[in-house]
Amino acid sequence: MKKLIALFATTAVASTAAVGSVALSGSASVSYDDNGTFAAATTYDADMTIVGTAGGTTLTASYDMDGSSLATTAVDLSTTIGPVTIAADMFDEVTADSTATTAGTAGQQVYESTDTGVTISLDVPVGDATVALDNSGNVILSGTWSGVTLSHTVGDTTSTTAGVALAGVDVNVTNKAGATTWDLATTVSGIDLTLASTQTVTAAFGLAGNTMTVSSIAEVASAAATTGTASGTGTGGYGTRVQSSVASYATVAIARDLTSGASLTATYSTADDSLTLKAAVTF
Repeated sequence: MKKLIALFATTAVASTAAVGSVALSGSASVSYDDNGTFAAATTYDADMTIVGTAGGTTLTASYDMDGSSLATTAVDLSTTIGPVTIAADMFDEVTADSTATTAGTAGQQVYESTDTGVTISLDVPVGDATVALDNSGNVILSGTWSGVTLSHTVGDTTSTTAGVALAGVDVNVTNKAGATTWDLATTVSGIDLTLASTQTVTAAFGLAGNTMTVSSIAEVASAAATTGTASGTGTGGYGTRVQSSVASYATVAIARDLTSGASLTATYSTADDSLTLKAAVTF
């Protein structure tokens, strides 16, 4: 594994010297929310993605541009050497500092593991199978057989996901650390229906570029935080955040594509009797 990582590093340096293709893409939006009986608020979002490709090596970097300065949100590098694919996640996204229940210095991660790492994958000539190993010691087996897509991860947290299309119904099942979740999606008389194990039901209908989506979201019970550590050791692992209770509510969203290339979405939520208007564009 160390030799493969060293080879990957060498390949990356050689590729960056002569990037054959660079592509830019992004999106921007502005939203106005009347917040029901509370004060109205306007929010902005602008993101950009840069993709550089040279042969079998690709660098993808994403940035958040709506703040006072450009903020990195993701940096991924991958290369393919014959049947071997080596991928590196080079950016560690830390979001839980302010809600940590254990003392620590700025930047200490609690409630989440370190995101950076290297994964080495090998295409196996048996159906559509791939065997992957990351630098944390996790082994990932994935592939598609007889129309069923399976992924099984053995490591810090054992998880298995399965997806299949049966008689027009897309079925996805995930079991992680003994807890199972699922969702079903199908189309009936032009209406796209989705049902999840969280009791969330979504129905989307309309013509292309002019749609309405109605969602019913089940109530969520409150849960206390579990104390964790930055290293993830101990019975609490990395820990879990406080989960506040939320009453059941429904939303109705109407989206329309404009001739200017932008899209306009109006969303009403019964959670706080609010109406949100959002204009967005993707380039």
